[in-house]
Amino acid sequence: MYFLTPIFILRLLWRSRANPAYRQRLAERFGFGTVRGSCIWLHAVSVGETIAARPLVERLLKEFPQHTLLVTTTTPTGSDTVKRLFGERVKHCYLPYDLPDALARLLRRVQPRLLVVMETEIWPNLYAACAQRNIPLLLANARLSERSMRGYARIDKLVWETLANVSLIAARGEQDALHFQQLGAYAEQVVVCGNIKFDWQIPTGLVEQGKQWRQQWGASRPVWVAASTHPGEDKIILRVFARLREALPELLLIMVPRHPERFDAVARLCAESGLPSVRRSAGSDFSSDTAIIVGDSMGEMLLWYASADVAFIGGSLVAHGGHNPLEAAAFGLPVVSGVHVHNFADIFPPLCEAGGAILVAGEAELYAPLLTWLQDAEVHHQTGVAAQHFFQQNQGALDCLMQSVHRLMKI
Repeated sequence: MYFLTPIFILRLLWRSRANPAYRQRLAERFGFGTVRGSCIWLHAVSVGETIAARPLVERLLKEFPQHTLLVTTTTPTGSDTVKRLFGERVKHCYLPYDLPDALARLLRRVQPRLLVVMETEIWPNLYAACAQRNIPLLLANARLSERSMRGYARIDKLVWETLANVSLIAARGEQDALHFQQLGAYAEQVVVCGNIKFDWQIPTGLVEQGKQWRQQWGASRPVWVAASTHPGEDKIILRVFARLREALPELLLIMVPRHPERFDAVARLCAESGLPSVRRSAGSDFSSDTAIIVGDSMGEMLLWYASADVAFIGGSLVAHGGHNPLEAAAFGLPVVSGVHVHNFADIFPPLCEAGGAILVAGEAELYAPLLTWLQDAEVHHQTGVAAQHFFQQNQGALDCLMQSVHRLMKI
């Protein structure tokens, strides 16, 4: 890890060309910082994990008010999300690199009573440092796909030694639990809690705000949100949108790129489409003439869902692995996604089976379900209700996680 550190730094500098925040606060990456004092520590890599952890963070704040809550991330967008969602109610810094001296430096400062790691972040030195200091470690909402398991199996001895330092693995499902055991976790270390992402609740007033936005655009206009798009998807979305406009001239597209460094490029593509487009960040008023809104703002994805009729979830027409469809499902939106959704292999198949989503192989297949949903109110309603019902049926992971937290806090 020490040998690789210069590469980590060069990677940060490379990424900072598009997002200068990557070259800021470098001291935190080595365990230096202003955060001090005993705490409960929760680590969430980036935006998705931080949003998923929101119900857990709220419960921790409510049930352990006597403890400071530290939330760490590894990306600037994750950092921004922590500040936006929780403000001054939590402490925040970047997770240090997995170097013994950097971790020791942070642990001396924060002295955690418990470390909760969201999803699948297996850091050998971090886990060993916690075990050496008798700090309980909970791997929460833990997922491990077949593909990831095969990758970890190449370094099975190191993974086994690392997992031995985990107090409890709260797996999303039975298959995830089995995969962790196949990598060396003991059966008594693993409990199946379900997926905490189902325990997210729509914030009060959000649906009403979405209706207000639609009034600006024209309340009767159909609205399609293309969420978390990646390179290679934007042009496909725009071509399908042009076709849909032939049948539905009033259709409005909300294009939301996944990463801030892509905002400018996507805005240019939308402008070049020849259709009237507006950037959210420009602060301009939307009107009935607007054909495309570029969602180039942070923290408003839920508002876009609240304002839409149907949703495309990106990172899936290209081999990225897809993104979380559950927020769209919670709003009762029919969901369409590409077939590359292996990062959410525990969600998309049952959601599709429930009738709330459709997976398509490419551009040619994307057009038909969108046109059907936007033209046929009955089919649209049935699909949206199925998506929402699926979301509500699978809640309950948070209570299971909190039982584990209380148990570990007594150690």
